[in-house]
Amino acid sequence: MKKFLILLVLSILWGSTGWAQKIGYTDMEFITSKMPEYQLAQTEMKKFSDKWASEIRDKFAEIDRMQRAYMAEEILLTEDLKRKRQSEIKEKELEAGEYNSKIFGMEGLLFQKKKELMKPVMEKVQRAVTKVCAQRRLDFMFDKSSDIGMLYTNPKHDYSDYVMEELGIDPKTLKALSTEKVGKAEQPAQIPAGNSPKQKSTTSKLNK
Repeated sequence: MKKFLILLVLSILWGSTGWAQKIGYTDMEFITSKMPEYQLAQTEMKKFSDKWASEIRDKFAEIDRMQRAYMAEEILLTEDLKRKRQSEIKEKELEAGEYNSKIFGMEGLLFQKKKELMKPVMEKVQRAVTKVCAQRRLDFMFDKSSDIGMLYTNPKHDYSDYVMEELGIDPKTLKALSTEKVGKAEQPAQIPAGNSPKQKSTTSKLNK
């Protein structure tokens, strides 16, 4: 749908004005990744994610202990006590599942926290983009990193460097450092087997 709307806008402009508009593009994903504010927001996000994931793991560890204790004592329990213990375990499972959804669901607390932390970052970038468009007299600027279906982009229309300069980031220094790292790299980094983000571990446990 997004691709269709952009193509529709471009076709209208082409037919109505003979392509008089000046268009540029930028790479918002790359730009934000180089911003100290973005990196700080990511660090804060990880703290919240790790904290909540730990809480959920604790809840399921408690359920696991309850289940093991029930299985060990089941033969000694009356039917009423069995039903009571099973009900308690089920209640804890529902509670843990609801808390997981509350935190990591589509509109959960983690999603809301991300919006809160990223809002000032994106507002700063938007101000820089608006200023660059005014200075360079651009009518449109597309985001190369978003899903807009750009099949070809002429580098002379890439205004990412101007936006980065407006944000106080030196693109020449970044490019030099990047080139130096590529030259020194001998082989790709290997991720140790068994290591995975805590949030993924929590999700895997919940799916079992």
